[in-house]
Amino acid sequence: MAVVDDSTIWVSGTGGQAGLSTDGGLHWQWMKVPDHDSADWRSLQAFSKERALLLNAGSPAHVMLTTDGGKNWRLQYADTTKGIFFDDIAFLTDKKGLAIGDPMPPENKFVVIVTEDGGEHWKQISHSLVALPGEALFAASGTNVVPLANNQGGTITGGLVSRYIPGTDGATPILLPITQGSPSKGAFSLAFKPDGKTGVIVGGDYQHDKDTTKNCVYTTDYGKTWKVSPAPPAGFRSCVVYVKANVFLATGTSGTDISRDGGVHWEKISEQGFHVAGVSPNGKKIWLAGSRKLGIIALP
Repeated sequence: MAVVDDSTIWVSGTGGQAGLSTDGGLHWQWMKVPDHDSADWRSLQAFSKERALLLNAGSPAHVMLTTDGGKNWRLQYADTTKGIFFDDIAFLTDKKGLAIGDPMPPENKFVVIVTEDGGEHWKQISHSLVALPGEALFAASGTNVVPLANNQGGTITGGLVSRYIPGTDGATPILLPITQGSPSKGAFSLAFKPDGKTGVIVGGDYQHDKDTTKNCVYTTDYGKTWKVSPAPPAGFRSCVVYVKANVFLATGTSGTDISRDGGVHWEKISEQGFHVAGVSPNGKKIWLAGSRKLGIIALP
C-alpha cells in the first residue's frame, strides 16, 4: 500500500492486480498490468494519482511504471536471474529510491538496485551485506526497508536469523531479540517516528499467527538497541505503521492492534486481520488491505 495524501491511495497484490482510490478509499479502480497476470506485486511506490511503481516478488523480476493512473504501464527494469526475489521498494525522496531482494549465490549478498530519477532508470549496486545461513527478507507488506532523511532507519531480516541493518552500507548489523530460528519466523515490518529515535519492529511466526512470543521489539535510541515489548500485539503481525505522537498500529492475519506508547504496550482493537496498512499525512485515518478486504480506521 502507498498513501499519497488524504485522497489518493494505491494498493497492489496477487494476480497482477493493482488498485487506486482518489476519494479516500470510498471507491476503487482495479486494474491488471498487461502481460503480468501472474505477477505478485509485493512492492509499491506511489508519487501521485498518476504516477506509481510496481515491483513483483519472484523471477523474473520486473519494475513497472505508470504515469497516467494505471491506464498504461512501462517496463523500467528486468532481472531474469534464476532465483531472483525482490522483497521491498523504498524512496528517500521523489527521485532517490532503492529495492532490496533476498541473498543470491555464490557470495550470498542481498541484491540491491537503486534509482536516482524517480524509477525511470535502475542499476544494481554492490552491497557489502552478506546474509547469514538461513537469513532472508519477508515480502509480506513491503515495509521491511525504511529510509529516513537523517540516515536512520534501515532493513530487517528474518528466518533462521533476524537482524536490524542500519541504513548506511557497511554498518554493523544488530541481532534482534525477536523470535527467529525457522523459515517462518522473524521480523516482518519496521516503522520509525520521523525523528528516527523511536522505532518498532513486528513479526512473529506466520505459521502460528496467534503466537505472541517475542513478536514485537522497539527502540528508543535510533535502533542501537532493541527491547521486547512486555505487552505485545496479539499474534503474528505483518505490518506496523507510525500514526502520530507515540501511536503505532500493527496488523496481521489474526487481528489488528494499537500502541500509544511507542510500541511498548499494545491493545487489540479488532479481530479483523489485514496484510498491510497506510496512514494519512495528518495521522487521522488509517487504511488497511488484506485478502479480498479493505478497511478504514478514523482516529480523533
